[in-house]
Amino acid sequence: MKTLNSRSNTSDYTDPIAEIIKKCRPGVVAVGVASALVNILYLTASFFMLQVYDRVIPSRSIASLVALGVLALMLYAFHAAFEIARNRILVRISGVFDEMMARAIFSTTVRSALKLRSGGDGLQLLRDFDQLRTFLSGSGPTIIFDLPWIPFYVAICFLFHPLIGAMTIVGGIILAVLTLVANKSTQKSAQKIHDLSNRRTSDIQAAQRNAEIVTALGMADTLANRWVSQNDAYRAAYRKNSDVANSYATVSKIFRMVLQSAVLAAGAVLVIENQASGGIIIASSILTSRALAPVEQAIANARAYAATLQAWRRMKELLKAFPAAPSPMLLPSPRRSLSVDNLVSGAPGQSQALIAGVDFRLNAGSAVGIVGPSASGKSSLARALTGVWPIYRGNIRLDGAALNQWSDVELGSHIGYLPQDIELFSGTVSENISRFRRDADPSAIIAAATAAGVHDLILKLPRGYETEIGTGGNMLSAGQRQRLGLARALYGDPFLVVLDEPNSNLDADGEAAVTAAILSVRARGGIAIVIAHRPSALAGVDHVMMVKDGQMQLFGRKEDVINSILQKQERPVTLERAPTLKVVDGSEA
Repeated sequence: MKTLNSRSNTSDYTDPIAEIIKKCRPGVVAVGVASALVNILYLTASFFMLQVYDRVIPSRSIASLVALGVLALMLYAFHAAFEIARNRILVRISGVFDEMMARAIFSTTVRSALKLRSGGDGLQLLRDFDQLRTFLSGSGPTIIFDLPWIPFYVAICFLFHPLIGAMTIVGGIILAVLTLVANKSTQKSAQKIHDLSNRRTSDIQAAQRNAEIVTALGMADTLANRWVSQNDAYRAAYRKNSDVANSYATVSKIFRMVLQSAVLAAGAVLVIENQASGGIIIASSILTSRALAPVEQAIANARAYAATLQAWRRMKELLKAFPAAPSPMLLPSPRRSLSVDNLVSGAPGQSQALIAGVDFRLNAGSAVGIVGPSASGKSSLARALTGVWPIYRGNIRLDGAALNQWSDVELGSHIGYLPQDIELFSGTVSENISRFRRDADPSAIIAAATAAGVHDLILKLPRGYETEIGTGGNMLSAGQRQRLGLARALYGDPFLVVLDEPNSNLDADGEAAVTAAILSVRARGGIAIVIAHRPSALAGVDHVMMVKDGQMQLFGRKEDVINSILQKQERPVTLERAPTLKVVDGSEA
């Protein structure tokens, strides 16, 4: 199904890689010029040996040798300078690539996690980004810039003698064939290695995240056996890939050595036949070796080239699938209503609708409690209402404006969301409450904490609001994390507050704080959506919705809906006394 609230249009896609190349064009030109000078200066050794054998030795002139030596040293110094300059320019081009792509990489990683829900740890884009950045600052580009100079060296070999040039061309063709075969042989296995690597990394990270349950349930050995099996498959694929790549690299290296010796032998024959001077023997051997060096290096780096090319393709496809959305016109903050019109929604990356036919309207100052059996679609509805799940049909509107009429940042400032699984970030308490905004107002942070009933609890922490909570908030209890997540949802007085089982980890005081928070949202003219399994979560709401099988069954004033549910059960109990609510099929509401 096509998502109606998509905030991007691939037809308007601007390739960021093309923008980077455009910006780095002067640097690329500079690298090309430096490569030209470096390749010209590579002739120093050949011509030095040619002059030594053809002029210095026959003349027995030490002065000539000294002069040639000084000139060669100067040329070698220039060679080193241009080589260093080329490498430094490539490092800076890599830095520009990093600087221009960093924000897009982070944004696309987050958005693709919402839209695709693919397997793995979700960090493949970051790894591809690192692969490209490392390639740009390494030896890979220098080899590419050196390859076009092979005809230049071959031409000089022909100037020495047509036989030398012909041998160099034949050697170059053979090495080029080896390069193509090596690349083709390693590309497929490189993709297999990539897939196996992702799988083993994902499994070991899952075990690490759930170390407590793995240990408590005695699953360590079983999971270890499973991971070792995957690691064995990865090692076998990597070994096979390495064997193929190393074999081609070794063959090309030995072939170049054989060719160099053959050129020496051919030069000796030419000298014997008086068709060339003695210096040609050494000079042509050095020149032939240099002419074919880029090809040999390309073969040696075939595996790295294959991995980089695959990373480039994956990264380009993902960036194209999730281009930066244009910023819509700034709308007034919503203050009046939430309307949901025949909403149909489902999980990202799936075509199956998990909720359908949801249609209701709430005015400012209202709160609705959503009840229903487990797996009835309550949390799915919460995700759709916050805009993180795609809308297949229908619409969600704040003050008449659909969610896609706000940018992500603006919409986020109008929404407070407390999911079932509380995820906090490494940082301080105040940073987590303020959603890590640099311009956060301390009074707004305290107000949110107070509204969530967690202010006094925070003050008891070692450094109060400046206490570091650790990765994922592991320094806090489950109840503390939930109340801190509630404060984050309330920060900035958002108009729409969606709470998914906000009291699941709370005691009586915590539940009272949640009820007070819901009432405070209503009192200031906001709207609250509360997913409830326990009746106490409904104390602060004035409307109730019943959801079953992904569809809205009932919606209305709290008393009316509760009475309707209880009448169907033929159980005359009140909400306050009922430990659970039962719907017609006996499921827990």
